[in-house]
Amino acid sequence: MKNFMFKSQLSFVLAGLLSVVVVSCERGFSDEIALATYPDIPEVFTDTPVSLTDQFFVSFDPADGANVNGFNTDIKEAYLGTTSIRLDIPSSKDPQGNFMGGIFLDRNKGRNLTNYDALTFWAKASTTATVGLFGFGTDFEGDTHAAGLSNTLLTTYWRKYTIPIPDASKLVQEKGMFSFSAGTSDTDGLGYTIWVDEIRFEKLGIVAQPLTSIFGGEDTTQTAYTDAVVKTTGITQTVTLGDGSVVTTAIAPGYLDFKTSDPAVAQVNEKGEITVVGAGTATITASLNGVDAVGSMTINSMGRFDLPASPAQAAADVISIFSDAYENVPVDFYNGYWEPYQTTTSADFDVNGDNILSYENFNFVGHQFGSPTVDASQMTHFHFDVFIPGTLPSGAKLKVTIKDFGANGADGGNDDTTQVFTIQSADLAGDAWSSIDVALSLSPKTKIGQLIYENDGSNVTALYLDNVYFYKQ
Repeated sequence: MKNFMFKSQLSFVLAGLLSVVVVSCERGFSDEIALATYPDIPEVFTDTPVSLTDQFFVSFDPADGANVNGFNTDIKEAYLGTTSIRLDIPSSKDPQGNFMGGIFLDRNKGRNLTNYDALTFWAKASTTATVGLFGFGTDFEGDTHAAGLSNTLLTTYWRKYTIPIPDASKLVQEKGMFSFSAGTSDTDGLGYTIWVDEIRFEKLGIVAQPLTSIFGGEDTTQTAYTDAVVKTTGITQTVTLGDGSVVTTAIAPGYLDFKTSDPAVAQVNEKGEITVVGAGTATITASLNGVDAVGSMTINSMGRFDLPASPAQAAADVISIFSDAYENVPVDFYNGYWEPYQTTTSADFDVNGDNILSYENFNFVGHQFGSPTVDASQMTHFHFDVFIPGTLPSGAKLKVTIKDFGANGADGGNDDTTQVFTIQSADLAGDAWSSIDVALSLSPKTKIGQLIYENDGSNVTALYLDNVYFYKQ
């Protein structure tokens, strides 16, 4: 069974993974009509896919590293009956992709799942392994009602797993029946096999009031500017099941009702996207089924915000790490949060579609792009734009390190080479963009994999970055 298509990989942070104040949305038709329109079919896969076409599996995008070759059925392994889904997870060095993931899609009109409170399935693996995602609701048409378990431990024997539905009343026409994503981060890069069986929606009877959180359950604060868009992140729900076990899932913003304390300052839509519209202070909160979520975001808007000047270099002469003006190389992270010494937190935003890296509580922060590293042997300069909000502190300076990982790679360390330079106060500005260009003296510069920015003992506690790239002239 290898009939499938692929779509772009879901950035499942539901965050994390983005106008007016949103209140409960009234449907343009009666609930009775909606419930009668779509079939009530709880089974997804038993011995065969239930009410699904042969092309029900849709892979994540190979361009993002997804391997499309390991999906099949197995007539030798099953929890019940004769057949299970077999997922052969590739090794980390497989040239056709180093992880496997995708969705089971109902290609019909969708299903009415309002009578159920959980998706359940049985699974095991050929070795003990942690699976990054199991979920439902991802349909590649907005993923409005996605929900998922992160870092699920599989054993070598069959176990039942449960994913609670945050609000079944919203699932009147659901097409995303099942989703998964698995790699080899805890198997030392070795491939392995997962079997999944008896996938179905059930009515279990959830015990106790669910606890919903936004922004990780914290009351957060962010400085922003007019036209900035801030995404609601850290949306989870914790539920106690009938057997006493506690399950926490990441859930999509579409399950929640959002509210702003001052719509003249900040507004929020049904996707949890907070748009700053004026100067002042506003607090964003949310609820699910009338119960307040824990956590909030207070926006301190400073008013208008100017974007940096558009880069002048031709794309053919640039290797971009972070910029909306160019295609960026693959980046492991823009803030690795290296504990226990780093205090820098991220509060990224975009202004009219231009994405900005925002760092607060700044002591140092790093961008890493080690898979693969960057060959900058033809590049002559390094460029970045930096904005320090507020008045420029006395003695402000910014230390920057460019690191080449050498022949031994990121973990070798003993043959790393670096170029270190310090941007002094005279080249920085408060509440304005400073454009920094530095000639590359690093040798070699064939395996650059890290950029590190340091406070260097000054009083710079926050900064924004944009247009980070190497170029030749």
